Amino acid sequence: MKIRRELWFGLTFMALIVIGAATVLLRAETITNGHLGLLMLSLVVVAIMLGFPTAFTLMGMGMLFTFMAYDRDWHRTLDLMVQSAYKTMANDVLIAVPLFVFMGYLVERANLIESLFKSLHLALARLPGALAVATLVTCTIFATATGIVGAVVTLMGLLALPAMLRGGYSVPLAAGAITAGGCLGILIPPSVLLIVYGATAGVSVVQLYAGAFFPGVMLAGLYILYVILIAKLKPQWAPPLSAADRVVPLPPMSQRLADSPTAHALVGLLKGRRNAEVPFSHVLRQLAIVALPAIVFALLAGFSYRAVTTVEAEARYDIEEIGAARGSSSSGASSGGLAEPPAEGGLQEPPAEGGLQEPPSDGGLQEPPSGEAASPPPAAPNSSTLAPPPGAQPSAGAPAAAAEGPTYRAAPTWWIATFAVFGAITALFYLFLSFARLEIFKMLLASFFPLMLLILSVLGSIVLGLATPTEAAAMGALGGMLLAAAYRRLNLTVLKESVFLTAKTSAMVCWLFVGSAIFSAAFALLGGQALVEEWVLSMNLTKVQFLVLSQVIIFLLGWPLEWTEIIVIFMPIFIPLLDNFGVDPLFFGLLVAMNLQTAFLSPPVAMAAFYLKGVSPPHVTLNQIFLGMLPFMGIQVLAIVLLYMWPQIGLWLPQLLYK
Repeated sequence: MKIRRELWFGLTFMALIVIGAATVLLRAETITNGHLGLLMLSLVVVAIMLGFPTAFTLMGMGMLFTFMAYDRDWHRTLDLMVQSAYKTMANDVLIAVPLFVFMGYLVERANLIESLFKSLHLALARLPGALAVATLVTCTIFATATGIVGAVVTLMGLLALPAMLRGGYSVPLAAGAITAGGCLGILIPPSVLLIVYGATAGVSVVQLYAGAFFPGVMLAGLYILYVILIAKLKPQWAPPLSAADRVVPLPPMSQRLADSPTAHALVGLLKGRRNAEVPFSHVLRQLAIVALPAIVFALLAGFSYRAVTTVEAEARYDIEEIGAARGSSSSGASSGGLAEPPAEGGLQEPPAEGGLQEPPSDGGLQEPPSGEAASPPPAAPNSSTLAPPPGAQPSAGAPAAAAEGPTYRAAPTWWIATFAVFGAITALFYLFLSFARLEIFKMLLASFFPLMLLILSVLGSIVLGLATPTEAAAMGALGGMLLAAAYRRLNLTVLKESVFLTAKTSAMVCWLFVGSAIFSAAFALLGGQALVEEWVLSMNLTKVQFLVLSQVIIFLLGWPLEWTEIIVIFMPIFIPLLDNFGVDPLFFGLLVAMNLQTAFLSPPVAMAAFYLKGVSPPHVTLNQIFLGMLPFMGIQVLAIVLLYMWPQIGLWLPQLLYK
């Protein structure tokens, strides 16, 4: 029987793990509980590679070794299992997982991807490697909206791969673009991976979303730049679109207005052709669509200009802070606020001979004199009575703020530069707006902009603090239902499928968390975490060396394991070490999220490759797909290096918004 190379690799990897664990145990003078923890970790990895379910492998190994650590006490072992399960159930961050997954499945079934890909590849037709660039942009947008890697890679394999093969594209380049673009959904928010990492590491999911946005966009931009360079340097790998593929058919009404598809749309709509039998309502609708970019630009410029130039007046109050003095007093007396009573004038015992006495019978309680009451004598400077703080107004009620209006300042340079660029783009849009481009713009309005509106509304509400991730996920799920209904794809069958797949995925994530909690508790109970920490600290690593070592380990673990297993098994081991090296858990999470892109691309457990192979033509081999993914893995490593060299790529937005 001939064994495939992938199987040889897996068996070799498992053998190395077993040999390494055996070497550590045999070289130890005394086998402690810490060594048993390392043995448990090794057995978990081997069992997962053999195909056992990850969640139940973690639970089973954790229970077995916890039983050993508790000296075969089943009661304490079962208590640990119940507490771990309850901790997962009480984690409100995980509520966002089913809601985001439900949104993704609904958007996937709205069947937007076909029109989105067609409109994008027509809009980018003049770029080198237009089909591959359109594939990457489509994958980025769709993966961001759904976050489901398998669905994106499968759908793009059915849609974009045949188109690129018909266009003469290299099979490895086409396969690499689809698999790499489809994996961006686990990095660009809203990402389930970031939710799972945040719940595991105790990091704010909101800050993770804000931090992962620009690294995700940077990685997608590097992919697109690589494809354009390859198309320029090796045009035979990515031939340009033919003239027939660039043709945009015009509807009958537009054909009556235009002499040719390249005629200027604005001029044609304003003048029309003599005796053209075109209803005036149609012309008005087209003009309204043409005016949309200008209207959006004017609204954005107007509202943002007012926001950046208006300086609200600060409310001023006439009450000073308690204890604050207006000036130095020459008498040295206290200037106000609460003061300690003088030592000689504090609370004293009543005299022994006086004690408490009845008031004299002839005095009793009397009415105050009808005349003007005598004013009490002024208090001495050292009096212990409470006086109102200096500067306070005697009037009752809340202090009134100063009635000063807002002031204005000049617009900042970044605002001027940003809207100058947007204005130039808008002007170029109208300058080169032909009837063919108008049809492409209408296709984008029907496919690209609804998805972008959904993504930006969900992300914007989270990043700007308008909603928690759970609330934004609920809004996204509602938006996905409305989007599917708008495209007439929402029916009982689609709803049942989406709910079933959401429940299946959510149950997997929750069971993983339960298994991870039991495994982590058993690992810490056995002293495995302390042993690993002692071993790492004994190496006297610097911060850079520790980060390089950890990322290399995660990169290698991405070959045999998936990202869920790496997060729930190994992050609880790495996270406690971060404080020793002064590493921000947020920054470490961004590095890990970018590094885990390789978990879907690295053989032999490259799930993206198997997703694509399942829908590709028979002549596309698995080796060709693996070959196409290798350059994109190199780009991922380059992106990790860039993020480490310039951490502000990921940290600038969270620091701007939340610190």
